[in-house]
Amino acid sequence: MRIISLCPSLTELVFDLGRGSDLVGITDYCVHPADRVARIETVGGTKTPKVDRIVELAPDIVLFNSEENRREDAESLIEAGLKCLSSMPRDAEETAEMCRSIGRAIDREAEGEQIAREILARTARVKAAARGCSPVRWAYIIWRKPWMSVNSDTFAHTLLAQAGGVNVFGDMETRYPEITIPDLAAAEPDVVFLCTEPYAFEDKHIVELAELTGLSRSRFQIADGEYLSWHGSRTPDGIDYAESLIESARG
Repeated sequence: MRIISLCPSLTELVFDLGRGSDLVGITDYCVHPADRVARIETVGGTKTPKVDRIVELAPDIVLFNSEENRREDAESLIEAGLKCLSSMPRDAEETAEMCRSIGRAIDREAEGEQIAREILARTARVKAAARGCSPVRWAYIIWRKPWMSVNSDTFAHTLLAQAGGVNVFGDMETRYPEITIPDLAAAEPDVVFLCTEPYAFEDKHIVELAELTGLSRSRFQIADGEYLSWHGSRTPDGIDYAESLIESARG
């Protein structure tokens, strides 16, 4: 089987399903597993794929993410006669179903089912553990200039929410709303998570935001964006990681 993946988390999933050696094309941003992706041809970015080259590689299937990739690129590949499978899970349960779907599509149904069951088991455990615990009000910052957060219709939100977190910007209309420094200060979150992707926040940004908002530096924490936004075989550990962030903030 010849597989092309146009989303980093799906590339990682293909490897963990045991089909990594069948990948003939990945994106410039596919970095895991680091020791193996370097051997695979890159076919552009998630939003700038080399459609003609993908067609030339004659894959049996192209894996898309509906948020990371553009619809017009998928349509062009479908028009060229290629089989495309697109997904966009917004929570752990949908991620489990995605793993099953991709597992079936690449003849790794048992492996996909195993990952799906692990996702569902950890989700159930985390939700049960969160019942009766005091809620933790949080903000999750994904970008700087402009400052941007996430609303309730995002994967990061669901992982943190199921662990007992309350998103102070969860009710905002857009999925990735722009916010202002006064917005963040007025929301008074118990903890502000500064993610490592898509913007690579560092400790210096904790200092910056603490000074700008007047909030204590202790309220800010760097959070691993891959664990909180990559859906697939990383999700079981992402579920546990989100829980650890909320528990740490709860003290």
